[in-house]
Amino acid sequence: MKTNRRTFFKQGAAVATIASTGDLMAATRSARRDRLEARDSMKDFGMKFALAMSPDSPRVPLAQQMDVMHAVSGVQRQPNLNPWDADAIKATKERWDKLGMKWTVVEGPPSLGEQTKLALSGRDEEIANFITFMKNLKKHSDVDVICYNWMPVISWFRSKMDAPGRGGALVTAFDYEDIKNKPLTKYGEVSKDALWNNLTYFLKAVVPEAEKIGMNLSLHPDDPQVDSIQGISRIMNTVENFDKMLKLVPSKYSGLTMCQGNFSLMGADIPALIHRWGKAGHINFVHFRNVQGGKFKFTETFHDEGQIDMCRAMKAYYDIGFQGTIRPDHVPTMAGEENTRPGYMTIGTLFAIGYMRGLLESIGKSSTLR
Repeated sequence: MKTNRRTFFKQGAAVATIASTGDLMAATRSARRDRLEARDSMKDFGMKFALAMSPDSPRVPLAQQMDVMHAVSGVQRQPNLNPWDADAIKATKERWDKLGMKWTVVEGPPSLGEQTKLALSGRDEEIANFITFMKNLKKHSDVDVICYNWMPVISWFRSKMDAPGRGGALVTAFDYEDIKNKPLTKYGEVSKDALWNNLTYFLKAVVPEAEKIGMNLSLHPDDPQVDSIQGISRIMNTVENFDKMLKLVPSKYSGLTMCQGNFSLMGADIPALIHRWGKAGHINFVHFRNVQGGKFKFTETFHDEGQIDMCRAMKAYYDIGFQGTIRPDHVPTMAGEENTRPGYMTIGTLFAIGYMRGLLESIGKSSTLR
Protein backbone atom coordinates (compact mmCIF):
# COMPACT_ATOMS: atom_id res chain seq x y z
CA MET A 1 0.00 0.00 0.00
CA LYS A 2 2.89 2.38 0.64
CA THR A 3 3.93 2.27 -2.98
CA ASN A 4 0.40 2.96 -4.16
CA ARG A 5 0.02 5.84 -1.72
CA ARG A 6 3.34 7.40 -2.79
CA THR A 7 2.31 7.06 -6.42
CA PHE A 8 -1.05 8.72 -5.67
CA PHE A 9 0.53 11.73 -3.98
CA LYS A 10 3.20 11.97 -6.69
CA GLN A 11 0.48 12.05 -9.35
CA GLY A 12 -1.50 14.65 -7.40
CA ALA A 13 1.53 16.91 -7.02
CA ALA A 14 2.36 16.59 -10.72
CA VAL A 15 -1.18 17.49 -11.73
CA ALA A 16 -1.31 20.47 -9.36
CA THR A 17 2.00 21.82 -10.58
CA ILE A 18 1.18 21.56 -14.25
CA ALA A 19 -2.44 22.71 -13.82
CA SER A 20 -1.22 25.84 -12.08
CA THR A 21 0.31 26.85 -15.40
CA GLY A 22 -3.02 26.33 -17.11
CA ASP A 23 -1.90 23.30 -19.10
CA LEU A 24 -4.65 20.90 -18.07
CA MET A 25 -4.09 18.64 -21.06
CA ALA A 26 -0.46 18.17 -20.08
CA ALA A 27 -1.58 17.44 -16.52
CA THR A 28 -3.94 14.75 -17.73
CA ARG A 29 -1.26 13.15 -19.90
CA SER A 30 1.23 13.22 -17.01
CA ALA A 31 -1.23 11.63 -14.59
CA ARG A 32 -2.19 8.96 -17.11
CA ARG A 33 1.47 8.11 -17.73
CA ASP A 34 2.14 7.85 -13.98
CA ARG A 35 -0.84 5.53 -13.57
CA LEU A 36 0.34 3.36 -16.45
CA GLU A 37 3.88 3.18 -15.06
CA ALA A 38 2.57 2.32 -11.58
CA ARG A 39 0.39 -0.41 -13.05
CA ASP A 40 3.30 -1.77 -15.10
CA SER A 41 5.19 -2.46 -11.88
CA MET A 42 2.35 -4.57 -10.45
CA LYS A 43 0.26 -5.98 -13.30
CA ASP A 44 1.35 -9.39 -14.59
CA PHE A 45 4.24 -9.33 -12.08
CA GLY A 46 5.96 -6.63 -14.10
CA MET A 47 5.79 -8.39 -17.47
CA LYS A 48 4.46 -6.16 -20.25
CA PHE A 49 1.73 -8.17 -21.98
CA ALA A 50 1.34 -6.86 -25.53
CA LEU A 51 -0.24 -7.46 -28.91
CA ALA A 52 1.34 -6.85 -32.31
CA MET A 53 -0.93 -4.30 -33.97
CA SER A 54 -1.23 -0.81 -35.37
CA PRO A 55 -3.17 2.02 -33.71
CA ASP A 56 -5.90 1.50 -36.35
CA SER A 57 -6.28 -2.21 -35.62
CA PRO A 58 -9.67 -3.58 -34.54
CA ARG A 59 -7.67 -5.43 -31.89
CA VAL A 60 -7.04 -2.21 -29.96
CA PRO A 61 -10.37 -2.15 -28.06
CA LEU A 62 -10.05 -5.87 -27.37
CA ALA A 63 -6.57 -5.31 -25.96
CA GLN A 64 -7.89 -2.50 -23.78
CA GLN A 65 -10.74 -4.67 -22.53
CA MET A 66 -8.26 -7.43 -21.64
CA ASP A 67 -5.99 -4.88 -19.93
CA VAL A 68 -3.21 -5.62 -22.39
CA MET A 69 -1.89 -2.07 -22.55
CA HIS A 70 1.39 -2.42 -24.46
CA ALA A 71 1.87 -2.43 -28.21
CA VAL A 72 4.36 -3.98 -30.60
CA SER A 73 4.14 -1.76 -33.64
CA GLY A 74 5.99 -0.27 -36.56
CA VAL A 75 6.14 3.43 -37.32
CA GLN A 76 2.96 4.73 -38.94
CA ARG A 77 3.63 6.07 -42.42
CA GLN A 78 3.51 9.84 -42.72
CA PRO A 79 3.44 11.85 -45.98
CA ASN A 80 6.88 13.08 -47.04
CA LEU A 81 8.59 11.48 -44.04
CA ASN A 82 10.89 8.51 -43.67
CA PRO A 83 9.95 6.07 -40.90
CA TRP A 84 13.20 6.88 -39.11
CA ASP A 85 12.44 10.62 -39.06
CA ALA A 86 11.71 12.13 -35.66
CA ASP A 87 8.33 13.56 -36.71
CA ALA A 88 7.11 10.18 -37.96
CA ILE A 89 8.06 8.56 -34.67
CA LYS A 90 6.48 11.37 -32.64
CA ALA A 91 3.24 11.02 -34.60
CA THR A 92 3.13 7.27 -33.93
CA LYS A 93 3.73 7.74 -30.23
CA GLU A 94 1.03 10.39 -30.03
CA ARG A 95 -1.48 7.99 -31.55
CA TRP A 96 -0.69 5.32 -28.97
CA ASP A 97 -0.76 7.89 -26.16
CA LYS A 98 -4.26 8.99 -27.17
CA LEU A 99 -5.37 5.37 -26.87
CA GLY A 100 -3.89 5.17 -23.38
CA MET A 101 -1.43 2.49 -24.52
CA LYS A 102 2.33 2.25 -24.35
CA TRP A 103 4.37 1.51 -27.48
CA THR A 104 7.37 -0.52 -26.29
CA VAL A 105 8.74 -2.63 -29.18
CA VAL A 106 9.40 -2.16 -32.88
CA GLU A 107 9.45 -5.43 -34.77
CA GLY A 108 10.89 -5.48 -38.28
CA PRO A 109 12.67 -2.13 -38.28
CA PRO A 110 12.90 0.02 -41.40
CA SER A 111 16.29 0.54 -43.01
CA LEU A 112 17.56 -2.98 -42.42
CA GLY A 113 17.26 -5.00 -45.59
CA GLU A 114 19.21 -6.72 -48.33
CA GLN A 115 21.79 -3.92 -48.63
CA THR A 116 23.02 -4.63 -45.11
CA LYS A 117 22.38 -8.35 -44.85
CA LEU A 118 23.93 -9.11 -48.25
CA ALA A 119 26.59 -6.33 -48.22
CA LEU A 120 25.22 -4.64 -51.32
CA SER A 121 25.77 -1.10 -52.52
CA GLY A 122 24.13 1.34 -50.11
CA ARG A 123 24.87 -0.71 -46.98
CA ASP A 124 26.53 2.08 -45.04
CA GLU A 125 23.68 4.49 -45.80
CA GLU A 126 21.16 1.90 -44.67
CA ILE A 127 23.06 1.35 -41.41
CA ALA A 128 23.31 5.11 -40.87
CA ASN A 129 19.53 5.36 -41.24
CA PHE A 130 19.12 2.49 -38.78
CA ILE A 131 21.24 4.35 -36.23
CA THR A 132 19.16 7.49 -36.78
CA PHE A 133 16.05 5.36 -36.25
CA MET A 134 17.40 4.07 -32.93
CA LYS A 135 18.25 7.53 -31.69
CA ASN A 136 14.92 9.05 -32.65
CA LEU A 137 13.00 6.15 -31.13
CA LYS A 138 14.85 6.55 -27.87
CA LYS A 139 14.36 10.31 -27.80
CA HIS A 140 10.77 10.53 -28.96
CA SER A 141 9.01 7.33 -27.84
CA ASP A 142 8.74 4.71 -25.09
CA VAL A 143 10.24 2.01 -27.33
CA ASP A 144 13.19 0.31 -25.66
CA VAL A 145 13.48 -2.80 -27.88
CA ILE A 146 14.08 -3.19 -31.60
CA CYS A 147 13.40 -6.75 -32.75
CA TYR A 148 15.25 -7.55 -35.99
CA ASN A 149 16.20 -10.68 -37.92
CA TRP A 150 18.99 -11.88 -40.15
CA MET A 151 16.92 -13.57 -42.87
CA PRO A 152 17.66 -11.78 -46.15
CA VAL A 153 15.38 -12.15 -49.18
CA ILE A 154 13.23 -14.94 -47.67
CA SER A 155 12.04 -14.14 -44.18
CA TRP A 156 9.33 -15.95 -42.18
CA PHE A 157 8.22 -18.84 -44.39
CA ARG A 158 5.60 -21.59 -44.35
CA SER A 159 4.79 -24.17 -47.01
CA LYS A 160 1.15 -24.42 -45.89
CA MET A 161 -1.07 -21.71 -44.40
CA ASP A 162 -4.21 -23.73 -43.71
CA ALA A 163 -3.18 -27.08 -42.26
CA PRO A 164 -5.95 -28.71 -40.18
CA GLY A 165 -5.50 -28.27 -36.44
CA ARG A 166 -7.45 -29.16 -33.32
CA GLY A 167 -11.21 -29.19 -33.89
CA GLY A 168 -10.85 -27.98 -37.45
CA ALA A 169 -8.86 -24.86 -36.63
CA LEU A 170 -6.40 -23.80 -39.33
CA VAL A 171 -2.69 -23.62 -38.54
CA THR A 172 0.46 -22.78 -40.45
CA ALA A 173 2.92 -25.56 -41.22
CA PHE A 174 6.28 -26.21 -42.84
CA ASP A 175 7.65 -29.24 -44.66
CA TYR A 176 11.08 -28.89 -46.22
CA GLU A 177 10.21 -31.58 -48.79
CA ASP A 178 7.70 -29.16 -50.30
CA ILE A 179 10.31 -26.50 -51.10
CA LYS A 180 13.70 -28.17 -51.34
CA ASN A 181 13.74 -28.09 -55.14
CA LYS A 182 12.60 -24.48 -55.58
CA PRO A 183 14.96 -22.44 -57.81
CA LEU A 184 17.57 -19.99 -56.62
CA THR A 185 16.60 -16.36 -56.14
CA LYS A 186 18.20 -13.60 -58.21
CA TYR A 187 20.92 -13.38 -55.54
CA GLY A 188 22.16 -16.91 -56.26
CA GLU A 189 23.97 -18.84 -53.56
CA VAL A 190 24.57 -16.88 -50.35
CA SER A 191 27.01 -18.56 -47.98
CA LYS A 192 26.92 -18.78 -44.22
CA ASP A 193 30.32 -17.12 -44.01
CA ALA A 194 29.00 -14.13 -45.93
CA LEU A 195 26.05 -13.77 -43.57
CA TRP A 196 28.30 -14.01 -40.50
CA ASN A 197 30.65 -11.37 -41.93
CA ASN A 198 27.74 -9.05 -42.70
CA LEU A 199 26.17 -9.53 -39.27
CA THR A 200 29.49 -8.76 -37.60
CA TYR A 201 29.86 -5.60 -39.70
CA PHE A 202 26.36 -4.48 -38.70
CA LEU A 203 26.81 -5.19 -34.99
CA LYS A 204 30.16 -3.39 -34.84
CA ALA A 205 28.49 -0.32 -36.32
CA VAL A 206 25.25 -0.24 -34.32
CA VAL A 207 25.91 -1.80 -30.90
CA PRO A 208 28.20 1.03 -29.66
CA GLU A 209 25.51 3.52 -30.69
CA ALA A 210 22.82 1.46 -28.95
CA GLU A 211 24.94 1.47 -25.78
CA LYS A 212 25.20 5.27 -25.83
CA ILE A 213 21.42 5.69 -25.79
CA GLY A 214 20.29 2.55 -23.97
CA MET A 215 18.40 0.87 -26.83
CA ASN A 216 18.03 -2.92 -26.71
CA LEU A 217 18.70 -4.78 -29.96
CA SER A 218 16.85 -8.09 -29.99
CA LEU A 219 17.76 -10.61 -32.69
CA HIS A 220 14.96 -12.99 -33.73
CA PRO A 221 15.83 -16.56 -34.74
CA ASP A 222 15.47 -17.81 -38.30
CA ASP A 223 12.04 -19.26 -39.03
CA PRO A 224 12.20 -21.97 -40.23
CA GLN A 225 15.63 -23.07 -39.08
CA VAL A 226 16.75 -25.08 -42.10
CA ASP A 227 20.25 -24.48 -43.46
CA SER A 228 19.08 -22.63 -46.57
CA ILE A 229 16.04 -21.80 -48.68
CA GLN A 230 16.44 -21.30 -52.42
CA GLY A 231 20.18 -20.83 -52.03
CA ILE A 232 19.93 -18.25 -49.22
CA SER A 233 21.76 -19.62 -46.20
CA ARG A 234 20.47 -19.25 -42.65
CA ILE A 235 22.74 -18.77 -39.66
CA MET A 236 20.53 -17.88 -36.69
CA ASN A 237 19.17 -21.40 -36.61
CA THR A 238 20.93 -23.04 -33.65
CA VAL A 239 21.35 -22.23 -29.97
CA GLU A 240 25.12 -22.43 -30.45
CA ASN A 241 25.00 -19.80 -33.18
CA PHE A 242 23.10 -17.45 -30.87
CA ASP A 243 25.80 -17.95 -28.25
CA LYS A 244 28.33 -17.09 -30.96
CA MET A 245 26.38 -13.96 -31.97
CA LEU A 246 26.23 -12.73 -28.38
CA LYS A 247 30.03 -12.84 -28.27
CA LEU A 248 30.65 -10.97 -31.54
CA VAL A 249 30.15 -7.54 -29.98
CA PRO A 250 29.39 -8.27 -26.31
CA SER A 251 26.98 -5.79 -24.77
CA LYS A 252 23.96 -5.79 -22.48
CA TYR A 253 22.19 -3.96 -25.31
CA SER A 254 22.79 -6.70 -27.89
CA GLY A 255 20.42 -9.52 -26.98
CA LEU A 256 17.74 -11.71 -28.47
CA THR A 257 14.07 -12.35 -28.91
CA MET A 258 13.07 -15.54 -27.12
CA CYS A 259 10.76 -16.89 -29.82
CA GLN A 260 9.97 -20.14 -28.05
CA GLY A 261 8.72 -22.08 -31.05
CA ASN A 262 11.88 -21.53 -33.05
CA PHE A 263 14.24 -22.54 -30.26
CA SER A 264 12.11 -25.60 -29.47
CA LEU A 265 12.33 -26.70 -33.12
CA MET A 266 16.11 -26.44 -32.75
CA GLY A 267 15.82 -29.09 -30.03
CA ALA A 268 16.28 -26.77 -27.04
CA ASP A 269 14.79 -27.26 -23.58
CA ILE A 270 12.89 -23.98 -23.45
CA PRO A 271 12.61 -23.47 -19.65
CA ALA A 272 16.31 -24.31 -19.22
CA LEU A 273 17.27 -21.91 -22.01
CA ILE A 274 15.14 -19.13 -20.52
CA HIS A 275 16.97 -19.59 -17.21
CA ARG A 276 20.42 -19.60 -18.86
CA TRP A 277 19.96 -16.65 -21.18
CA GLY A 278 17.64 -14.78 -18.85
CA LYS A 279 20.02 -14.83 -15.91
CA ALA A 280 22.74 -13.52 -18.25
CA GLY A 281 20.48 -10.62 -19.28
CA HIS A 282 20.21 -11.63 -22.94
CA ILE A 283 16.40 -11.89 -23.30
CA ASN A 284 14.92 -8.53 -24.30
CA PHE A 285 11.59 -9.61 -25.79
CA VAL A 286 9.43 -12.76 -25.80
CA HIS A 287 7.25 -14.45 -28.40
CA PHE A 288 5.16 -16.87 -26.35
CA ARG A 289 4.16 -19.61 -28.79
CA ASN A 290 4.01 -23.38 -29.15
CA VAL A 291 4.77 -25.84 -31.95
CA GLN A 292 4.93 -29.55 -32.74
CA GLY A 293 7.69 -31.21 -34.75
CA GLY A 294 11.25 -30.43 -35.78
CA LYS A 295 12.92 -27.82 -37.96
CA PHE A 296 12.37 -29.74 -41.21
CA LYS A 297 8.69 -30.49 -40.58
CA PHE A 298 6.42 -28.81 -38.04
CA THR A 299 3.04 -27.28 -37.38
CA GLU A 300 1.95 -24.36 -35.23
CA THR A 301 -0.41 -25.31 -32.40
CA PHE A 302 -2.69 -23.82 -29.83
CA HIS A 303 -0.67 -22.55 -26.90
CA ASP A 304 -1.86 -25.40 -24.66
CA GLU A 305 -1.17 -28.40 -26.90
CA GLY A 306 2.33 -28.29 -28.42
CA GLN A 307 5.65 -29.81 -27.37
CA ILE A 308 6.77 -26.97 -25.09
CA ASP A 309 5.92 -27.17 -21.40
CA MET A 310 4.30 -23.73 -21.33
CA CYS A 311 3.72 -23.72 -17.60
CA ARG A 312 7.40 -24.35 -16.91
CA ALA A 313 8.33 -21.76 -19.54
CA MET A 314 6.18 -19.10 -17.89
CA LYS A 315 7.55 -20.05 -14.49
CA ALA A 316 11.07 -19.60 -15.90
CA TYR A 317 10.24 -16.00 -16.93
CA TYR A 318 8.78 -15.43 -13.47
CA ASP A 319 11.86 -16.94 -11.79
CA ILE A 320 14.34 -14.77 -13.69
CA GLY A 321 12.27 -11.66 -12.97
CA PHE A 322 11.60 -10.90 -16.63
CA GLN A 323 9.96 -7.49 -16.92
CA GLY A 324 10.11 -6.90 -20.64
CA THR A 325 7.47 -7.11 -23.35
CA ILE A 326 5.88 -10.50 -24.00
CA ARG A 327 3.31 -11.24 -26.69
CA PRO A 328 1.52 -14.29 -28.10
CA ASP A 329 2.55 -15.36 -31.58
CA HIS A 330 1.42 -17.63 -34.41
CA VAL A 331 -2.07 -18.59 -33.27
CA PRO A 332 -4.58 -20.84 -35.08
CA THR A 333 -7.46 -19.45 -37.12
CA MET A 334 -10.64 -20.47 -35.31
CA ALA A 335 -14.27 -21.04 -36.27
CA GLY A 336 -16.06 -17.98 -37.61
CA GLU A 337 -12.90 -16.30 -38.95
CA GLU A 338 -11.63 -16.05 -42.49
CA ASN A 339 -8.00 -17.08 -42.70
CA THR A 340 -6.88 -13.69 -44.03
CA ARG A 341 -3.77 -13.38 -41.84
CA PRO A 342 -2.63 -16.93 -41.06
CA GLY A 343 -1.05 -17.12 -37.63
CA TYR A 344 -2.33 -13.69 -36.61
CA MET A 345 -6.11 -13.93 -36.38
CA THR A 346 -8.02 -12.48 -33.45
CA ILE A 347 -9.88 -15.26 -31.62
CA GLY A 348 -6.78 -17.41 -31.20
CA THR A 349 -4.90 -14.36 -29.93
CA LEU A 350 -7.57 -13.76 -27.27
CA PHE A 351 -7.36 -17.41 -26.22
CA ALA A 352 -3.58 -17.09 -25.97
CA ILE A 353 -3.68 -13.99 -23.75
CA GLY A 354 -6.16 -15.64 -21.39
CA TYR A 355 -3.99 -18.75 -21.23
CA MET A 356 -0.82 -16.73 -20.62
CA ARG A 357 -2.36 -14.61 -17.90
CA GLY A 358 -3.88 -17.65 -16.22
CA LEU A 359 -0.50 -19.40 -16.17
CA LEU A 360 1.31 -16.38 -14.79
CA GLU A 361 -1.26 -15.59 -12.13
CA SER A 362 -1.33 -19.16 -10.86
CA ILE A 363 2.48 -19.30 -10.79
CA GLY A 364 2.89 -15.91 -9.14
CA LYS A 365 0.19 -16.38 -6.53
CA SER A 366 1.29 -19.89 -5.61
CA SER A 367 4.80 -18.51 -5.03
CA THR A 368 3.65 -15.60 -2.88
CA LEU A 369 1.19 -17.65 -0.83
CA ARG A 370 3.74 -20.22 0.33
